[in-house]
Amino acid sequence: MKLVTLRDFNRLILNSVKSVNKIEQIKIEASPLEIEKKLPDIAREGWESISEDDVQRLKWLGLFHRTATPGYFMLRVRIPGGFTFSHQIKMLAHVARKYGNGVIDITTRMQVQIRHFKIDHAPEILECLDSVGLSSTQTGMDNVRNIIGCPVAGLHPKELLDASSIISALTQKIVGDPEYANLPRKFNLAISGCPDNCVHAESQDLALVPAYHGESDKRIAGFNVLAGGKLGSGGFRIASPLDVFVLPEEAVEVCAAVVLIFRDHGSRESRSKNRLGFLIDEWGVDRFRFELVKRLRRPLPRAGVDFRNPLPEDHLGIYRQKQSLMNYVGLKVQVGRIQADELEEAGRLVEKYGNGEIRLSPHQSMILPNIPDKNLGDLLEESLVKKFDYSPKGIKKGLVSCVGSDYCSLAAIETKTRAVEVADRLEESLSGTRPISVHWSGCPAACGNHLVADVGLLGKRAKVGGQVVDAVDVFVGGRAGPHPQKAVKLLENVPCDTLHQVLESIIPFHAREKMHPIKKKQKAGKREPKKKPQLMEMENELSSPSGKPDAREEPNYV
Repeated sequence: MKLVTLRDFNRLILNSVKSVNKIEQIKIEASPLEIEKKLPDIAREGWESISEDDVQRLKWLGLFHRTATPGYFMLRVRIPGGFTFSHQIKMLAHVARKYGNGVIDITTRMQVQIRHFKIDHAPEILECLDSVGLSSTQTGMDNVRNIIGCPVAGLHPKELLDASSIISALTQKIVGDPEYANLPRKFNLAISGCPDNCVHAESQDLALVPAYHGESDKRIAGFNVLAGGKLGSGGFRIASPLDVFVLPEEAVEVCAAVVLIFRDHGSRESRSKNRLGFLIDEWGVDRFRFELVKRLRRPLPRAGVDFRNPLPEDHLGIYRQKQSLMNYVGLKVQVGRIQADELEEAGRLVEKYGNGEIRLSPHQSMILPNIPDKNLGDLLEESLVKKFDYSPKGIKKGLVSCVGSDYCSLAAIETKTRAVEVADRLEESLSGTRPISVHWSGCPAACGNHLVADVGLLGKRAKVGGQVVDAVDVFVGGRAGPHPQKAVKLLENVPCDTLHQVLESIIPFHAREKMHPIKKKQKAGKREPKKKPQLMEMENELSSPSGKPDAREEPNYV
């Protein structure tokens, strides 16, 4: 089987499609990663000299010009699996304070964004990151974005396996390699061995979720594979199970193969219809699985038993670790926004009370791990720990927000301040409400993951009572996990000024169990499902005396 090489790739794009979108034309003209060589000149000449094409290419370096704040840029820093250390945290705080406005956002992809700095300082900023082992490369545009996982991997007493080393190895394989820097669109990836369903796996382009074959002491731990999930580009597409079981030592190879299938076969025409999910819809799961097996040149076992619990857990609170006499503390950073001085203080605390490690969560929180019993009481008395509560109640426990219109030109409304204000009012009027997730997204790109929340709010500008005002559409009942469900749009064009009153009448009667009842968990893998005739034919075609796929002919999918 001859795989597509990067050398021939641009030529193949031109020959194989009728038309390509503007971003594809930019990539055809020059490899976007080469923009790093031009960065010193760009910094010297200033932002107004940057061509529109280079504005797009800079996103491959994690540098984003924010049209909402002309002349100022945002930096997105990759934090694989959310794992970081005090010296890195302190450097991020230093960069945000010295070059930016001191504002740092923790995102739903377990990474950070530093805001409001000039392109003049970009080379110095990237050098600062590199000095502490951090990178912003390929955190934007058509790349594998920050790979997320369980933020308490290696600590959770009941985890099936620790996937953090897999995330690290896959990141090292992909980042900086031009073979993976020219995808048709962005690619979100999650790998977790946690039972607590903490990464919204069904919303990812590719997710490896904990699963096993066998029973008790003979249990073989690994992952089931889900592919084609998304939240933007037309709404929530629930990732399709590929009926594949992957061992930990195979995970990097399998993930890389899926990414390359998307690279070679994904659409490069309309950018609103070129996520991996569209390719799977076009091909069907059977053909996609066949292509994966063919590329790996070996058969893959069928999916195992899903190890995840039905309902999600955000790891906020104080928990015992699997390590003796050790604890981790999960702190809620409201809507993910933290000041540089506060982040620096968090770095100081983990040096004083822990082992210098901090982990970021997709729920916009911080995990302080490896706190000995003898240090726990003193840590809990620190002012920063009291501000970023480890036991938030009601609405604030599950509050998440995208950046909003303050810094993002795509957002229709300001979200972060509004989210906190509405939550404050709801906490006053609905005291005692059990925790639910309330997620805000400022636009349909769904960076706030509003479609997988108990209550999801999508910002918009709407004409209400003859005036155009900030408003939201209200969704309820979204869920990822072993029993995923699409959120239901309940209300449209609700003015933000009266939103708290509307939610007061909804939340007391909201019950995820009633909206989307979870059926008794079925043990996938206990009984192998009857294969479709087409799939049996494909598998027979792949069989050969050597046990390797025979790739001499393509099957007829028509």
